[in-house]
Amino acid sequence: MPLSGHCLCKAVTYTVDVDEPILTGYDHCDDCQRQSGSTYSLVVVVPKDKLQTKGPIKKWKGVADSGNAVWRWFCEECGSPIAHDPDAAPAIIALKGGSLDVELKKKLKPDTEIWTVSKLPFCQEKLEKPFTHMPQ
Repeated sequence: MPLSGHCLCKAVTYTVDVDEPILTGYDHCDDCQRQSGSTYSLVVVVPKDKLQTKGPIKKWKGVADSGNAVWRWFCEECGSPIAHDPDAAPAIIALKGGSLDVELKKKLKPDTEIWTVSKLPFCQEKLEKPFTHMPQ
């Protein structure tokens, strides 16, 4: 069953032709905290070539600590975050887990945390695979 989701106003929809994500986890980097307005961003990493989108997506170019671009995708209409697309890893894209369809979100099993160096001290949950920075 492919993954699917949409933004808040449903102007942007997407499908991913995969049965399971490559990785599901929490991104604690400062940019993700700011973009999500929360302690971390729930990310669902999938092959970029399996993603199909429809609707008015706007992309904003940020710069990672590595100096590489990270493109933040969001709905041009309602501003909902859809994904972040790192130039350093062109084969993958990190969908924002909250944008998945409800029944799919309920089945996610996050097991990885990245950028724990930026993890806020009151965030006590600990996942199975923590990485101080970006895994190689």
